[in-house]
Amino acid sequence: MDDERIGKVFMVIEERRDAFIEELLDFLKIPSVSADSSYRIDVRRAAEWLVASLARLGMETKIFETGNHPIVFGELFTSFDRPTLLVYGHYDVQPPDPLDEWTNNPFDPSIRDGYVYARGASDDKGQLFAHMKALDAWRQCGFELPVNLKFIFEGEEEIGSPSLEAFLKNNEDLLKADAVVISDGHQFAKGIPAITYGLRGLAYFEVEVEGPKMDLHSGGFGGLVMNPIHALIFILSRLKDLKDRILIDNFYDDVIMPDEEEREMIRQLPFDEEALRKELGVQELFGEDGFLPLERKSFRPTLDINGIWGGYQKEGAKTIIPSRAGAKVSIRLVPNQRHDVVTRLFVEYLKKIAPPAVK
Repeated sequence: MDDERIGKVFMVIEERRDAFIEELLDFLKIPSVSADSSYRIDVRRAAEWLVASLARLGMETKIFETGNHPIVFGELFTSFDRPTLLVYGHYDVQPPDPLDEWTNNPFDPSIRDGYVYARGASDDKGQLFAHMKALDAWRQCGFELPVNLKFIFEGEEEIGSPSLEAFLKNNEDLLKADAVVISDGHQFAKGIPAITYGLRGLAYFEVEVEGPKMDLHSGGFGGLVMNPIHALIFILSRLKDLKDRILIDNFYDDVIMPDEEEREMIRQLPFDEEALRKELGVQELFGEDGFLPLERKSFRPTLDINGIWGGYQKEGAKTIIPSRAGAKVSIRLVPNQRHDVVTRLFVEYLKKIAPPAVK
């Protein structure tokens, strides 16, 4: 692959920049929120948009149905003598809430100061679209691909990819490749790209605490029953200490420490803590003692409360003892931690610390 051909490809990309961006904006307008069933039709619409786009690029396409959202597959075969490259991406996006924090409608893309603002612009519609347009520009130059190319775009990444493992096992021959490219992460800093060789895993939980069978008036029943919100706060406060150490029994037993070579690689990165604090709008970075910030975000497991609900939330006062309360909790896993083991430890610990007055 010579520099002259690469230069011509970039010329085509620059010439068609506006058209490519308009096409991306159309894609971003589709609210493909996988976590919310009310968007189910839109997720399907995004999959069909991809199939049509891949077909225009000359690819053989197929939609694979799952128990939930479909997986899109595209293939462009060039020669048995060439290696095969498999590109992974996901077309589903996170829920856009809270909407009042957005400057523009998250599904009505806006371009400001050279940046596209929309849900999915950087996770992961923008990245998978870049691969598609690279293929588009290459073909417009009349060049033959130096590889056989396969695309796999799923619609469930933001909910933990529940259908992906079975799909991979059931389609091993179809998905055979010499290399896989996944563009679904961060560059280290502006102008500094990164090759990511691993990501932390995920265990996700919904915790619900039940008290009385109906909401009660706090004036008539306060002091007689345990408030589920109080119980939930008690439980959540005992998941971690104030130094961000996870308190679940035996949680760290299987955690592998980074070796010295990896820690040295981390130390050599040009990490600007002050710039990151300013970007995030926080006074200081926070995390587990004994580890650098980049070590904590890469090599250490973490636990976070992602959402919490219970009681009266609307304007004014309603003095109730709610019948139930709940929270969503995620745990990021590192190598050698098993999802099933961590799940068992989490559930056992909750049962151990939960007040007996609620369930």
